[in-house]
Amino acid sequence: MIIPVLIVLIVVALLVVILMISKGSPKSSGSSKKRNNGLQRKGSASLIKDYEKRLSHDPHNVSALEGLGELYYEDKNWEKVWAIYKTLYEISAVHPEIDIAKVTQKMGVAALNLEKPDDAINALLISGKKNPDSFETNFNLGKAFYLKQIYDKAAICFKKCKLIAPDNTSCNEYLGLSLFKCSKYKESLNYLKKALDDHPENKELLYNMAVAMSESGLSDKAIKVFMHLRPDPQFGALSCLEAGKMHERNKDYKSAIADYEIAFKLQNVPEQTLLQLKYRCANDYIAMHDIPNGLSLLKNIQVTKTGYKDVDALVMRYQELNQNQNLQIYLLSGTSDFVALCRRIISSFYKDSFVKIEDVSVASESIEVICNVESNKWEAKTLFRFYRTTTVIGDIYIREFHTKMRDAKCDNGICVTMGSFSESAHKYTEGRPVDLIEKDELSKILKKINLGNK
Repeated sequence: MIIPVLIVLIVVALLVVILMISKGSPKSSGSSKKRNNGLQRKGSASLIKDYEKRLSHDPHNVSALEGLGELYYEDKNWEKVWAIYKTLYEISAVHPEIDIAKVTQKMGVAALNLEKPDDAINALLISGKKNPDSFETNFNLGKAFYLKQIYDKAAICFKKCKLIAPDNTSCNEYLGLSLFKCSKYKESLNYLKKALDDHPENKELLYNMAVAMSESGLSDKAIKVFMHLRPDPQFGALSCLEAGKMHERNKDYKSAIADYEIAFKLQNVPEQTLLQLKYRCANDYIAMHDIPNGLSLLKNIQVTKTGYKDVDALVMRYQELNQNQNLQIYLLSGTSDFVALCRRIISSFYKDSFVKIEDVSVASESIEVICNVESNKWEAKTLFRFYRTTTVIGDIYIREFHTKMRDAKCDNGICVTMGSFSESAHKYTEGRPVDLIEKDELSKILKKINLGNK
């Protein structure tokens, strides 16, 4: 009777112990994981010691090198990974059992993480030849080409990744950016959009997508993104610049100026970008006939960057314009004001005569006026042509002007410009009833004219 009772007691005791262990297990799950990790580390350390011991006897022990390489690869100890797999590659000629594709792939990944893109490319190209359908090899090779700014080859690698694993989204960003940097804007858009779906906080992707939209003819969508990005600390200034350019193309200079002025309030804008913003803003002010503000920005550029673009010439030009209201009208005002000014200029030529305007024709860069002039002693029919350009006018235009003057049966002609006439143009007028009025003489005439006395 005693033995059965003892058996029952032992069974009960075992059940109690099992229950206690099962109750305590949830509480100790975290600590058990730590213990497992600790055991793994101890196991790895032990394996490393074992492999190193074997390599001390035989530095070219393939199984020891491969095992040690795997352990270091898992720990991301890239310096040691590079050294071990480089050794394996170097001895592969006498060890045919070595997997060249695997060895060079891991060499490439290690080099990439060590910021050695040239070494990465060399290793991964070898791996790609041995195993062309490896997603990891093609992906890392693409990254290496991207780091070297060889964007066309990077795009080829990432496209191959999409063929190998169509559902994998990890290379959308790299593929989109590679195509973008190859100026394949329309093609890049699809991948940039997909990458943004995965990383909506990525402002670089958003900015590049807007540029790609702009270059692909999707201006309405692009400008919305640029305007959204204007306050961004990193891409705000560039977005202001792009938005301003788009507004300028629509001749909406007021909106363009607003874009640029937002950028002026941002911190840490690169000097080159800031100079572009100021230069464009100055020209937009001038396009709106606000010469004082435009001139102020141009002078600011002069102080910051000597010899920037044509700023010196613009400052000289608009300083003069700022001091001469009639000159502003001649160069910048609308057609009606320009024609009215030209009438006053003609009258200034014949103060004591009666001038009758017969015809006025307007072209893009000039206007022509045919008039009859009568005085007490003489009468003449004269053709005037007023050029708004400040460039040099060649003899071909003066020849055409002389022909038109004869066809209109004019007695003489006068060509006026705020620029100058070429030497050949002056030579052509010798012996012909054509007078040429250039910048200096026109400026004096404009200073004397009083538009208020009509």
